[in-house]
Amino acid sequence: MSLSEGYVEHLKELLDGIGHITVRRMFGGAGVYCDGFIFAFLDEDVLYLKTDEPGRAPFEAEGMGPFTYESKDGPIQTFSYYRAPERLLDDPDDLRAWVYRALAISKRDATAKAKRKSAHVAKEKKTPSSAMPKTEKRARRKPARS
Repeated sequence: MSLSEGYVEHLKELLDGIGHITVRRMFGGAGVYCDGFIFAFLDEDVLYLKTDEPGRAPFEAEGMGPFTYESKDGPIQTFSYYRAPERLLDDPDDLRAWVYRALAISKRDATAKAKRKSAHVAKEKKTPSSAMPKTEKRARRKPARS
C-alpha cells in the first residue's frame, strides 16, 4: 500500500473551501478529515468516500465497490467506505457534492456515537445505591448531627 504526496496535495486542492482539510496516515493509507470529521480514506492513490446503506446506490450505479483489504483470513470488505468514481477528480463541483454527502454521513454517525456514549455515562451515574459497595453508601449519607 502506498500513497503519493502528489495525489494527496491534488485532492486537498480540489477540496479547498469545503473546510479545514487534514490528511492523517494510517494503516498504509490515510484518513481524510474535514474540520475533525473523517469522511474519506485514501489507499494506493484511490479515494474512498464514507457512505451508509442508502448512500451506496450512487456508487454501485457507477460500478464502484467497498474498500477491501487483506487479512490473515482473506479479504475483508468495509461497507462504510466505497471507491469514488475516477471522473470526480476531473469535476471539482461534482466531487464536492459527493464529499458533502460523505461529510454529512460522518457528522451524523459521530453525533449518534456521542449520544450513545453520553447515554451510557448517564446510565452509569444513575447506579442505584443497592448496587454500590457499603463504603460508598456510607459516604453518600449525610453526616450525623452532634
